[in-house]
Amino acid sequence: MPTLLRLLGFYLVLSAAACDSRADTVRIATGELPPYATESRPDKGIALSIVRRAFELAGHKAEFYFQPWSRAQMETKSGLWDASAHWGASAERRRDFLLSDNILTEQWLIVHRKSIALQWTQPRDLRPYTLGVIRDYTYTPEFWALIRSNELRSDNTPNDLAGLRKMIRGRIDAMPMERNVACDLLTHNFSAQEREEFAAHPRLLTDSFSTHLILPPQQPRSAALLADFNRGLKALRDSGEHARLLQTVQCPPSWANSALPLR
Repeated sequence: MPTLLRLLGFYLVLSAAACDSRADTVRIATGELPPYATESRPDKGIALSIVRRAFELAGHKAEFYFQPWSRAQMETKSGLWDASAHWGASAERRRDFLLSDNILTEQWLIVHRKSIALQWTQPRDLRPYTLGVIRDYTYTPEFWALIRSNELRSDNTPNDLAGLRKMIRGRIDAMPMERNVACDLLTHNFSAQEREEFAAHPRLLTDSFSTHLILPPQQPRSAALLADFNRGLKALRDSGEHARLLQTVQCPPSWANSALPLR
């Protein structure tokens, strides 16, 4: 009997350890947006490396599951995932999710064919152009309002790479894109000669495009995970590691005047 009791105790310890391990693992739905989030890089991208390290500093292991962005958001909202990363802070997401502190601030600008002398100071100035837009992207409330009211001409585009290809074929004139995303796509999918057919207007859509981990508010441990993540993210910034994880991406030389430091 003592042996049986010892074995039972041993299995109970193993079971508790397994439960603790699962509790310390955060399952995060995400999608492809290189260089910020991608299965093709060992670190899974700039933004996801920050997410992973912030959770590690808070005592959790982050596991990433790649799928289409719209599905990642929908399934996280329904509670199938612990969280999703990384997202802009739209009004809808603030309503439907718990949002973390800022992971990093993206640089959204207008990429256009160099043959077009595109100039703008406010979004309405973009009315002469056909713009590629992606349904799930945040952009800015003003930009989306002009698209939905048909004040701006838009072309529904499945992803950024498709937008660049449409642009080079003359099917659209321009597209709002995140600077590093555009540069990464140009580097890996276009020849040096083709890259020089694109230009980036230096004016940003907004200088405060923060990005966030989003968590389903109805899940019992979401509030605790959010607090842990924010604590780990602060430690990451305070140590200087956050700044080291931020990386610049090689852009066409003519884009030099559109560069701003990531933060």
